[in-house]
Amino acid sequence: MPEPTLSARPSEAPVVFETAPDRYLHWKLEIAGGIATLRLDVREDRPLREGYALKLNSYDLGVDIELADAVDRIRFEHPEVRVVVLASAKDRVFSSGANIHMLGLSPHGFKINFCKFTNETRLGMEDASAHGGPRFLAALNGIAAGGGYELALACDEIVLVDDGSSAVSLPEVPLLGVLPGTGGLTRVVDKRRVRRDRADVFCTLQEGIKGQRAVDWGLVDALAPRSRFDEAVTERARALAAGNEPRTGPGVPWKPLEVEDDGSLRRYRHVTVKMDAEGRTATITVAGPGGGEPDSAEAYRKRGTDAWALRAFRELDDAILHLRFNRPELGLVLLATEGDPGRVLEVDRALDRLRDDWFVREILLYQARVLRRLDLTARSLFARIEPGSCFAGSLFELALAADRSYMLDAENGASVALGPLNEKDYPMTHGMSRLHAHFYGEEDRIAAALPAGLLTAAEADRAGLVTVVLDDIDYEDELRVAIEERASLSPDALTGMEASLRFPGRETAECKIFGRLSAWQNWIFFRPNAVGEHGALKVYGRPERPEFDWNRT
Repeated sequence: MPEPTLSARPSEAPVVFETAPDRYLHWKLEIAGGIATLRLDVREDRPLREGYALKLNSYDLGVDIELADAVDRIRFEHPEVRVVVLASAKDRVFSSGANIHMLGLSPHGFKINFCKFTNETRLGMEDASAHGGPRFLAALNGIAAGGGYELALACDEIVLVDDGSSAVSLPEVPLLGVLPGTGGLTRVVDKRRVRRDRADVFCTLQEGIKGQRAVDWGLVDALAPRSRFDEAVTERARALAAGNEPRTGPGVPWKPLEVEDDGSLRRYRHVTVKMDAEGRTATITVAGPGGGEPDSAEAYRKRGTDAWALRAFRELDDAILHLRFNRPELGLVLLATEGDPGRVLEVDRALDRLRDDWFVREILLYQARVLRRLDLTARSLFARIEPGSCFAGSLFELALAADRSYMLDAENGASVALGPLNEKDYPMTHGMSRLHAHFYGEEDRIAAALPAGLLTAAEADRAGLVTVVLDDIDYEDELRVAIEERASLSPDALTGMEASLRFPGRETAECKIFGRLSAWQNWIFFRPNAVGEHGALKVYGRPERPEFDWNRT
């Protein structure tokens, strides 16, 4: 009989991404004097799924969901925090990384989505540090291996205990026959500027590197003996805090979302997801703002997470994650909106005007992160632009993110518009705006499109902002045929095609992490050297050695 996998238990509940500190199982959050400490204390007996134990502070998706929640809460609820210290509650171990038995039991798609989510969480930390939020300090009181060291690499500084045995390592290649899954290869050379010949040695040393050699090679920033490790970490945290301007004003409570789901319809306040299992499609509809949205920084903080600009994007984010992890069979996502495009533009203009306020700035940064998550989701994306829709400004980013957009040209039909945020405020993983990626090679068209106001279907077509414009005679049939054709194609081929076409132009370290890593990891996770009966992931923890096909391809 085949070995059981984590997806082979139909009774298991879907993955839920909503949590709160009073429900954390694996992290402890403490805040004092502008410094937050996130202490990793993984409960071995509380994995997300049954079948493995979370030993040595190893983590699974459940651990990382809590970390993602904690980072968002610190950014929104605690503007006074200038430094976040990532530490361990376990003696002599920071983290041994992603749980290997969890990976061994997981189906291929889960492994890839798990790696993608952990990357997005760590990039959220770096996003905070880069845009006036808290800095991050990793306090490695012991072994930091694999994903544990990759978590440290996402921090601004790393302090390692100097006790003669504690080391940092990326042992995936020699130990497991796979790659570090959370950006370690890229961050070592692109972020920490470790010389690539040294990085080659480091990434093939199962035991890792410790002590002064780790400092000399740039793998960590400082050492401290165990006798004064806590004191040294506090000193480094205070120094980081001193160089980081505090944000003023009270924090905003990170309220829970409310969602109803009957299996075919998932309903939030502003977002609905209609799931068609037979057609293998999902339709995400985002409702635009009503009247009375905030028009001052004070009003935004008073409205808090109920402001449309934040609430709608939080709901969209949760919907994207739900489809990724819980509905992998739905390969085509239709993106729709409903509402008044003028009101979307009003909200965008207010956000643009108030961007110097820390809370408004965090809303803009959060919107950008959600849109990047959409870009990186392995689903075909078609935008439906129809009468009653509001693809304008920030919501036009959904059409720009789509692989294709279909617009109905009818009397009293739909209109689209760009706004003040489209050109620069929502960068993709490779640093370009979706508008510049859309017009790559003909950027001169952007200057004409930006101030044009509301555009009819014919005007949007002439401006090059939509893919296909159809009249009301052909629209439904043409769109139906396109949907059926797309749903009939190989999901694997489409994933590769879409990931290649969505990111024209230059590369950044962030897009290397997703582009290069995801492509190679997808391939490696299928190969028998990693996941075959005698592959390195399958025999991990057993006495036998893995068996490799030594032919290079």
